[in-house]
Amino acid sequence: MEPGNQTKVNVFVLGGLPNTTKLPLLFFLIFLAIYLLTVLGNFLILFTIFSEPRLYGLPMYLFLCNLSFLDICLSSVTVPKILAGFMESSYRTISFGGCIIQLYAFHFLASTECFLYTVMAYDRYLAICCPLNYARRMSRRVCSGLAAGTWLTGSIHAGIHASLTFRLPYCGPNQVDYFFCDIPPVLKLACVDTAVNRTVILANIGVVAAGCFVLICISYAYIASAILRMQTTQGRHRAFSTCSAHLTVVLLYYGPPVFIYMRPSSSDSSNGSLAVFYTIITPMLNPFIYTLRNNEVKMALKKLFCGHVVSQNQ
Repeated sequence: MEPGNQTKVNVFVLGGLPNTTKLPLLFFLIFLAIYLLTVLGNFLILFTIFSEPRLYGLPMYLFLCNLSFLDICLSSVTVPKILAGFMESSYRTISFGGCIIQLYAFHFLASTECFLYTVMAYDRYLAICCPLNYARRMSRRVCSGLAAGTWLTGSIHAGIHASLTFRLPYCGPNQVDYFFCDIPPVLKLACVDTAVNRTVILANIGVVAAGCFVLICISYAYIASAILRMQTTQGRHRAFSTCSAHLTVVLLYYGPPVFIYMRPSSSDSSNGSLAVFYTIITPMLNPFIYTLRNNEVKMALKKLFCGHVVSQNQ
């Protein structure tokens, strides 16, 4: 049948998470707990930093606030729809417009986070390798501009992919073999050849992700060299502790997307398992990683809770 004679798709049906259909209630409770931990943990980081002027005035923690807010939003793009699907299979449907919004929002937030990790690596590079010029190079105005730049670039990047994906006609099957509207599974439903789109996606996402990752690696190569040249063990330990949390979340964040977007023809079930990690698990882990590996955040949390206990006792 010719594409022009087929019915235009108005609603998509999301496939849900693989290997979860037999115990929907159990997985509902697990993902609800993960989502609550993600939201509460990241809000706690935000509240702690905003309530401690000394931290909020530092560039590193301004970027961390942006990261926590991004993690809350990124998790909220996918998890509520997953939870609804566990409750009732009919809730897995999503309108054509809703699919566009979800795809755009996901890539907007994910790419913004990618750019933000790069900016955070640059911040650590300046703090450790150029400490005398750090205050001038990372002034409040510069930090705000860099943070705003990540959001703007992320929105442009997502807009390109959303427009390329949904300018195609969708007139056949509407079953998205994935737990949210993402580019590779949605493109499979287009009723025209998508080779050009796949090439553009591979080039665009590949260049952006690889470029950011290379810049991060270069920053940490200079940082590692500077740390090794430090005279005192205490100085090396402090420098390492401020970088290790960021480096950990970068590695957790970049691994799964490489397998998903660099292999667009791979199975959606295997991709779905990988995507759960960086879209749902990593946003939950970030507050714990930054809390456990960052002494200044731990001290601010202790101060916050101790102050709260004292005020209650009074």
